[in-house]
Amino acid sequence: MISKSDIKYIQSLSHKKFRDEAGLFIVEGVKMTHELLLENKQLVKKLFAVEEWIKTNKSLVGKSIEIVQVEDFELQKISTQKNPQQVIALVSMPEFSIKTYNPDGVTVVLDRLQDPGNLGTIIRTCDWFGVKTIICSTDAVDAFNPKVVQSAMGSILRVNIIYSDIVEFLASHPEVPKYAAVLNGKSIHQIDFKKPCIIIIGNESLGISDQILGKEVTKISIPKYGSAESLNAAIATSIILSNCVR
Repeated sequence: MISKSDIKYIQSLSHKKFRDEAGLFIVEGVKMTHELLLENKQLVKKLFAVEEWIKTNKSLVGKSIEIVQVEDFELQKISTQKNPQQVIALVSMPEFSIKTYNPDGVTVVLDRLQDPGNLGTIIRTCDWFGVKTIICSTDAVDAFNPKVVQSAMGSILRVNIIYSDIVEFLASHPEVPKYAAVLNGKSIHQIDFKKPCIIIIGNESLGISDQILGKEVTKISIPKYGSAESLNAAIATSIILSNCVR
């Protein structure tokens, strides 16, 4: 049986302020929790699960992690989803620092990205293409927002997500080629992407800020053949990365 204080505490973790104070975020669902226990078990602090899940996964969890058995209706109270799946984990937030940034390979920079689904999908896409680091502007959506975590799936802990002043970050790495995704740039099919490099993706409606475009960046575009006004930020990132890493 889950306590009222636990219910209130878990619900509070839906808000960035309380996540930051606690240093914890929420992972939900059978698949994500299973992957988490296999790859980052040391980060799992507490589990809330129905009896069926506990019986199936008790050996995987081991004795070091506290498990609270809950009923379906209790799981519904603490879940951020309409149809919760058997288990919720409280997980320690990894500590990523700009001080440990290594410009090897490809780095994705996100300027003022706001949509949780977009960020989650971009994290997952970066994991797919072997991109190890994402730099987000300080006003971008929080990476540990439950919707971001759900969209990113298990990739949330395999990609370093750092929040920083982007203008300062770019200025501190003058030697690294920078490619900014815009609507009127050079076709990505004509670009010989250098490595290491930085790919910059802008806000869903406002694009990349003038401050960033005023720096030494190469403006790039995905060729348009139809009538759509623009591409979703996450889809654009996927296409650009596919061309960049091939």
